[in-house]
Amino acid sequence: MVIIIRFIKYVIINMLVFLFLFLVLTIVPIFWVQYIFKKNDKVISDMPFNGFEFGQELLRELNLSNVKIEETKLADHYDLEEKKVKILDSRLQKKSLTAISIICHEIGHAIQHSENYAPLETRTKIVKNTQWINKFSMSLIYVVLPLVVSFGAFPLIKILLPLILLSLIIGIVIHLITLEVELDASFNKAYPIMKLKIPVIYHSQCKSILRAAAFTYVVGVIRNFLSLRILWTLLSRIK
Repeated sequence: MVIIIRFIKYVIINMLVFLFLFLVLTIVPIFWVQYIFKKNDKVISDMPFNGFEFGQELLRELNLSNVKIEETKLADHYDLEEKKVKILDSRLQKKSLTAISIICHEIGHAIQHSENYAPLETRTKIVKNTQWINKFSMSLIYVVLPLVVSFGAFPLIKILLPLILLSLIIGIVIHLITLEVELDASFNKAYPIMKLKIPVIYHSQCKSILRAAAFTYVVGVIRNFLSLRILWTLLSRIK
């Protein structure tokens, strides 16, 4: 009984430390991204095009006639299966650096797709084949594991933690590949285009927005590394 109580205390302390680190290392970057987007979302009256017009012009010039720009209510992204650049409606009609930069970033993914960019295809395949593992591990973490710990069922804990560990490792691999894909879309595809299309006085701001768009996925990497660290510590404590 004493061993069970000690283990539960150890788990609680580690969870509190994890929660603190999670808040600092993941919430702060999210606020930074939103700050950059909002800061550069002011309407520029003398901008010759809004987000949609800019995107359509790029697709024509890049000969991506099979790619469409479409409104979404979820989040800005490029859909590989539908070959659609899906953008929030508020960005499509706006003449702001944020709107134009984000649309250019997503078109960067369409360029990657047209060039058969290997990391993009690799990420897509891994995500499709491992979705069930992620869902399964989430149910283990948030439903099964707390119940097992509260009852002190150590044999079950020894089985559950390695399974969760495996899913986190897969998650880290996916996020690292995704980060490479996002950085390429921002700085190898979108930024060279924007340097040609946008006045020089706006280049540094566009670069900041593209960096923020790419580094959204850093949060996922940090979260998985933190989870991996705490689970590895728990596994080392179970005899």
